[in-house]
Amino acid sequence: MRALLCAFLAFATLSACSTAEEPTSRPSNPLLRAELLKMLDEDQLTRTAEVTPEQFDRVEKANTARMKQVLDQYGWPGWKMVGKDGSTAAWALVQHADLDPGFQRRGLDLLRKAVEAGDASKGDLAYLTDRVRVKDNKPQVYGTQWETDAQGKWKPQIGIENESEVDKRRAEAGLRPLAEYLKELQGIS
Repeated sequence: MRALLCAFLAFATLSACSTAEEPTSRPSNPLLRAELLKMLDEDQLTRTAEVTPEQFDRVEKANTARMKQVLDQYGWPGWKMVGKDGSTAAWALVQHADLDPGFQRRGLDLLRKAVEAGDASKGDLAYLTDRVRVKDNKPQVYGTQWETDAQGKWKPQIGIENESEVDKRRAEAGLRPLAEYLKELQGIS
């Protein structure tokens, strides 16, 4: 069940962040794009296959170390540099760097600037915003971070700020309404 859940969440998360806002031109750094996609593939394998905690930690630490180098050298790898899929891969790798919340905050700042410049996904920014806020024990803005309780019922990891307005914020980020997202999550239980 863990493998199924992880696979679904990875797919739902990556596909939910895809919007029509990104450009279609060729990336300026195709080698970095290829590297990011390869790193994401390895990351996803640790989330869908039966791996030991040691293997999981090894991959997460290696990806985080490399992503620190990428951010130091390039800033946020946006659409122009690595294409939509490469930028989404960078987001997922930062999103999954749970062993280093400070790094996630740094990535969030750089991603926010890239979104403001029209060079990254608002949906990716929404997910990373919530991930960092949950780590900081603050209410989510977009309601993207969920878990199951002991009875298998889905619940937000941390409450949602001004929940009556969440669908408006989600729409602005290019995300489906919360009820649709929750229905999708419940479909895998």
